Amino acid sequence: MEQTEFQSVSIDTFFDKEELEQNAIQTGIIILTPHQKFLVKQLLDALHKNAPERVDGLEDRLRDVEQLAKAIANFPSLLERSQLTSSVRTQEALVDSLISYPEDGDTLLHMPSKAILGKGFLVAKTHTFYSMSKLARLYTKLDEKAIREYDDETVSMMFTLMAEDVYLTLIREKTLPLELRKQFAFSLLILWEHRSDQTINDVAPTLRSIWEARRTLAPAFGTMMGTSELLLISIQLDDTWAAFIKARLGDEDVTQAMEEFLFGLSHEQIVKLRSILTGQGIKSIGRDEVSKYLGERVKTDISLDYRDFYLLYTVRRDNARARQRLHLPGPKRTIEDHFFLFVTELEQEKQKKDHFAQ
Repeated sequence: MEQTEFQSVSIDTFFDKEELEQNAIQTGIIILTPHQKFLVKQLLDALHKNAPERVDGLEDRLRDVEQLAKAIANFPSLLERSQLTSSVRTQEALVDSLISYPEDGDTLLHMPSKAILGKGFLVAKTHTFYSMSKLARLYTKLDEKAIREYDDETVSMMFTLMAEDVYLTLIREKTLPLELRKQFAFSLLILWEHRSDQTINDVAPTLRSIWEARRTLAPAFGTMMGTSELLLISIQLDDTWAAFIKARLGDEDVTQAMEEFLFGLSHEQIVKLRSILTGQGIKSIGRDEVSKYLGERVKTDISLDYRDFYLLYTVRRDNARARQRLHLPGPKRTIEDHFFLFVTELEQEKQKKDHFAQ
């Protein structure tokens, strides 16, 4: 029988080039969500009417962010099989490497290039939306509710940056069940691939509410126990947070991590200050007196700036990791670590119940 010869044809010929580029972006980094696209259009329309001289600058910045995303999208997907050298990289292999890597320290050079570059993209996007919130407030006639949406998006992106750190911490936590650590690792891969995370959508509003409530609920450094502040916060927040407090408040690590969050001090500073106040019979001091009693400069003022939230989180994160590594007393996880873990375990239980119900 005569053999028929087939000529290989690129699949690209069946699709419009522009459509292919859009699909490539959609399978990788999410440049803008539908809601973010709406916010961009809303702001540009408002600027065209009220401050047309500001339009070009914003459009240039948005194009820069888009070009950055397109460049990163050219790197191999972290969710698909790829081979650059003799070794084959798969999703499962990446998860195993994240779980099994035994060393402490900065793992920057052990991370996929797409993960590192994607973090830079998210930072650039966060700064862009922060600038958009300022433009909306200064140069448009949008109402306060509309302007707050730009702030909300900015803060949500900051929490996505934070989620990456939380996942890395919990993945390395060898006291957690292997199944749970693998789930965190897969969640991290999805975050790296898309620079978006579903869990943070559930967690971020609560954490932001705590941060904002902390401004008024921890104004005095009295016994340094934080119990009354903690209860007041729990009353104001959602059912998930109330369930978390009810279930985990008896855990000393959770209590100590919450105190660090509430007072803006390290565990070591809290212990020292509590001892000083008790020894001198002092029941209460103000924020501005903390530095004097500790004998060191301490930033105890409460800012609602998302950058300060992330900065202080990283301080607590690094302190917790140091205590873990050096076997020192004090919280070994941040309150964010504990809350992420609790929410994930709740979701696992729900999935198991749904499975058995079928």
